Amino acid sequence: MSAASDRPLIVFTDLDGTLLDHGTYDWRPAEPALAALREQSVPLILASSKTAAEMAPLRAELGFAHCPSIVENGAGILPADGTQQGAGDTRYSALRAALDRVPADLRRHFSGFGDMGVAGIMDATGLPEDAARLAADRRFSEPGLWAGTDEDMARFTDALAALGGQARSGGRFVTLSFGGTKAGRMAEITDALFDGVQPFTVALGDAPNDTEMLLAADRAFIVANPHGTPLPPLAGEDDGTITRTAEPGPAGWNAAVLSVLDAWASP
Repeated sequence: MSAASDRPLIVFTDLDGTLLDHGTYDWRPAEPALAALREQSVPLILASSKTAAEMAPLRAELGFAHCPSIVENGAGILPADGTQQGAGDTRYSALRAALDRVPADLRRHFSGFGDMGVAGIMDATGLPEDAARLAADRRFSEPGLWAGTDEDMARFTDALAALGGQARSGGRFVTLSFGGTKAGRMAEITDALFDGVQPFTVALGDAPNDTEMLLAADRAFIVANPHGTPLPPLAGEDDGTITRTAEPGPAGWNAAVLSVLDAWASP
């Protein structure tokens, strides 16, 4: 990235383990960078496995309710100042039906949110009850915990694929869906927001399911997450297009975004 640019700037970010602390879900260490984005009117697009019900209040709390968000790992979009896009209930029901058609010796290793119920989601995530109920309000995808071997996971993924689904590993959960990615939603959102003008895209993430989003951006940051599955070296790290943060979670996020804004403002 050059020191300054006349292209508009847009930031896409994962949440858990990236903008939100892995253990506490706190975003406040990132407030200096968030305030700078608000002050400079830079759109911040939240992109997460979280549901629209979870993301709408968080987006408002962060001060970016005027921006669309990517929900359920790219399976849907939460419009700006809006509610969940589309009638996804039937998609979720179909996904759960496909999951239950996976051979029982593999199915038993996956415990999805629909299996856990609110109490189980609370145990798995550390969320309070109200927040866990929002996380259970699925429309397009099914996060869950995997208890089998890597070999079993490969077989599970193949079995689900034969039924039209896919499994993607994140920092904490394996998420099932019928397709749609964070990266795929990036172009859709930039086209809608900038009406044919190509913005400079920045992306931040910490987990394997962020890889496509990071690679699709003009500038990207892998936010350190010592609790999650580490990302392998990515194309772009050698030339500095992709950088790994020294600090984890929102502190690393804050430093990364401020560095972009500083470079952007430089003459």
